[in-house]
Amino acid sequence: MFVTKYRHKVFSARHHRRMEEIMGDVCADFGAHLAEFNGEAEHVHLLVSLPPTVAVSRLVNSLKGVSSRRLRQEFPELERHYWRAKRLWAGSYFAGSVGGAPLEVLRSYIESQKRPA
Repeated sequence: MFVTKYRHKVFSARHHRRMEEIMGDVCADFGAHLAEFNGEAEHVHLLVSLPPTVAVSRLVNSLKGVSSRRLRQEFPELERHYWRAKRLWAGSYFAGSVGGAPLEVLRSYIESQKRPA
């Protein structure tokens, strides 16, 4: 899960659609698979299957960096949310391992997020 800087409500449905494409491409570059993506106006949830050779921190750094840069380029109206350091995302993130959890339960949770209209 990634949250926006200061938890500002930034995203609309079109931002989420484009972000899902961007993050899917980044995952593919790492040999990972973006199985599920959703979120709300100030955060996103991702369910990613990644090979054991990929460090979670490297993938997260790339996901946040590439999505921030591309969203800024493609949606100039988001510029006001890129605070002094030109960052869209807060510095922290949450990542959990779900090796034994049923994927349908996780997908259901992520799908239950109220994506902006």
